[in-house]
Amino acid sequence: MTKKSKPSKGAAAKGSNKTFKDPNAAVEAQRYDNPVASRDALLMLLEQQGHPMTHSDVCAALGETDEERVEALRRRLIAMSRDGQLISNRRNQFMPMSKADLVTGMVMGHRDGFGFVLRDGGDDIYLSNRQMGKVFHGDKVAVQILGLDRRGRPEGKIVEVLERNTQQIVGRYFDQAGVGVVQPDNKRVSHEILVPPAGRNKAEHGQFVVVQITQQPRPGALPMGEVIEVLGEHLAPGMEIDVAIRSHNIPADWPEDVLAEAEKLPEQVKAADKKNRIDLRHLPFVTIDGEDARDFDDAVFCEPNKKTGGWRLFVAIADVSHYVKVKSALDDHAYERGNSVYFPGFVVPMLPEKLSNGLCSLNPEVDRLVMVCEITISAAGKLSGYKFMEGLIHSHARLTYNKVWDMLQKPLTEDGKAWRKHYRPIVPHLENLYKLFKLLRKTREQRGAMDFDSVETRIVFDAERKIQEIVPTERNEAHMLIEECMLAANVCAADFFQRYNIPALFRVHKGPSQEKLENLYSFLGELGLSLHKGKEVSPQDYQALLKKIEDRPDSHLIQTVLLRSLSQAVYDPENEGHFGLAYKAYTHFTSPIRRYPDLLVHRGIRHVIRSDIECRHVRRVEDAKNMQKWRIYPYDTARMISLGEHCSITERRADDATRDVMDFLKCEYIRDHIGEEYEGVISAVTGFGLFVELKDVYVEGLVHISTLQNDYYQFDAVKHRLVGERTRRSFRLGDKLWVRVVDVDLDDRKIDFELTTAPMNKNRKGADLPTPTRLPRRRGAEGETEDLLPGKKEQGNKPGSKPRRSQRDSFKKAQADKTSGRHAANDSDDDGKRSSKKPEAKKGASKKPSKRQKLNAKKAGAGTKAKSKTTKAKHSKKTARKTVKKK
Repeated sequence: MTKKSKPSKGAAAKGSNKTFKDPNAAVEAQRYDNPVASRDALLMLLEQQGHPMTHSDVCAALGETDEERVEALRRRLIAMSRDGQLISNRRNQFMPMSKADLVTGMVMGHRDGFGFVLRDGGDDIYLSNRQMGKVFHGDKVAVQILGLDRRGRPEGKIVEVLERNTQQIVGRYFDQAGVGVVQPDNKRVSHEILVPPAGRNKAEHGQFVVVQITQQPRPGALPMGEVIEVLGEHLAPGMEIDVAIRSHNIPADWPEDVLAEAEKLPEQVKAADKKNRIDLRHLPFVTIDGEDARDFDDAVFCEPNKKTGGWRLFVAIADVSHYVKVKSALDDHAYERGNSVYFPGFVVPMLPEKLSNGLCSLNPEVDRLVMVCEITISAAGKLSGYKFMEGLIHSHARLTYNKVWDMLQKPLTEDGKAWRKHYRPIVPHLENLYKLFKLLRKTREQRGAMDFDSVETRIVFDAERKIQEIVPTERNEAHMLIEECMLAANVCAADFFQRYNIPALFRVHKGPSQEKLENLYSFLGELGLSLHKGKEVSPQDYQALLKKIEDRPDSHLIQTVLLRSLSQAVYDPENEGHFGLAYKAYTHFTSPIRRYPDLLVHRGIRHVIRSDIECRHVRRVEDAKNMQKWRIYPYDTARMISLGEHCSITERRADDATRDVMDFLKCEYIRDHIGEEYEGVISAVTGFGLFVELKDVYVEGLVHISTLQNDYYQFDAVKHRLVGERTRRSFRLGDKLWVRVVDVDLDDRKIDFELTTAPMNKNRKGADLPTPTRLPRRRGAEGETEDLLPGKKEQGNKPGSKPRRSQRDSFKKAQADKTSGRHAANDSDDDGKRSSKKPEAKKGASKKPSKRQKLNAKKAGAGTKAKSKTTKAKHSKKTARKTVKKK
């Protein structure tokens, strides 16, 4: 089955069964010179037969005897099995997945040994530790759903491993009594890999290595492999990035065919490529990015719309689709990468540098090919219309967020005046952009889009790539200005695909699940808050609550719980809206240099522009030739489902890899501060302890539940807290406390803290307050020392020494004051004064003494009697001595 160079009309499937009609015969004949049965036809055949069929059975049923066509059918059956349309059993028989009553999906492992199967259109399927023993993280499997587990999740059993996607693993090599073992660096892979002596290949104990898997995991046996590369020592500079790239299977090397294609690209835009495009070089487009940005893929321009009193916004995005052709080596490798991956001080780009930093970077004072979205916005801030076009622009300036901020918000400062003078021709256009931003921001609030306060950080390295400090990233309104422009263009692109019924990938962000909502309602109810009054929760409900709690001391806690109730955004051809941004339809149009879904969106829009489809939302050049759909946009819904799943996985893969690197660097940084104390905030509460983020350090570690003394603690998932069984002492999400760094594990990327003090939060009362292990420090003129609670030793005290009498007295007084305060609140009159009435003693109010109290009383009594006898004896001896003296 070979591709057609020229479509032939009326091509038929030679040698095929004449009684079997292929519904897609015409399409197959256009695509291939020697077409075989389509996928739909093969599914129909297998369903009609009613039993599994081998490759030979399928060929016999279709009457296929030609060797080339028999081989083409075999490849198609294998491809259908790979894509989850068919399943093959141990006898190499094929059957439709729907008949097998199985579900297919990708395995996602968990560091604790269990895992999930990610499937389309349904909840993830839980896999037990035993089931995960059969596969690696990333494998594709067919599972049978057994029922629900104890947490109400669908639980599955692996029936067939469809794809073994893990062939190499990166980890540390350990020699354990002559047996080589590699512990994977990726914590989602829970298997250890055995390495026989012959496969060691000079690897030394503790080194990072790459292992080629020679035996895949199976029940009752560990996977085996051989070392194919030694990466280096554990703490070598930059090793953490190299390990993360390999651990998460991120393609980082360019294949020869990709480099060859990139080499053929011109250094500058060719004159021939500038034709058949809307010339917008006269408009003063500018790029606004960070100071350290190297590629500039978006430019903006805004002007007042005199007819309507509104605005015209132009968003120009580098036209990557012009250079990266469908099914080219560049395209195939960009698909494999899915997106660029950004590490601290290092990036793995989706496209070669010749494109990302050259032809597709909108550098100032050079011509560039772009896709432009021209948006008309009413005086009320509503998007009233848009048009897409293939454009040609000439960026007038490369601006940074801080420069724009100085020009717009600090025009009277020295920097503001200097930058306004330097960029005098474009300052009026920046002011137009700022006015539009304020209008769009206002409509964003009216729409109910959520705004969570979050702190992003960046790492500052020294010359040897050691962390000097971790600092928060400052975000000003110049960032938000560009963000609003990009959001507007993305919304227009999503509307375009919906309006013209074109298969596309939408950015889908579903609302919270029912289980998360129930937990959220319970949590808010305890605080006297509610989320909404209607039947379904909306983004407006979230935003209204966020506004309501702005001035509350526990606003950070509530915001964190709200954020964790939301689901993760994915790419999907079925539009279900974007909950967080409060959009009915949303897609990604603005970053085709670093995201493959954006490249697909560009191709879809260009496909309409270069066609005869009647469309009032595009601007065309009369002389521009049409492009055949199969050359620029050969995607149907089925293909889009597969693309969406793949791009969502690569996005998650990039997030995991960058998180691993950040965690390693933070562990390496805090390792030099073991023994030091820091103030922190509880960032997460689990059944095994408290995760605490250090203030102004932005490093997170664990206070394990076993280190919380004097009580047994129970996890309250609804209220996000640990509560002591006996003392009712509690630790809640958002509480502030002081901790000491006690241990750092670089291999597991774990930091251990121990509690040193827990300052009280003003918004908490009574038994809900955590009892501090030491009282807050009070400093006087002479530097008074702090008071410790009973049972806590002062620095330098002997173990087990008792607190001083003054300490015990001050603690008892504080407890008495607290108790009297509670009584005063209970007995107060309407005017707030304490009532003079004394509570009447109730009959039987005195409690019966416990066994321990009786035993202590008995011991005390025995001690008193013994003491009195001793005293009497001494007294009698003294009296006798006195009598003798007198005599």
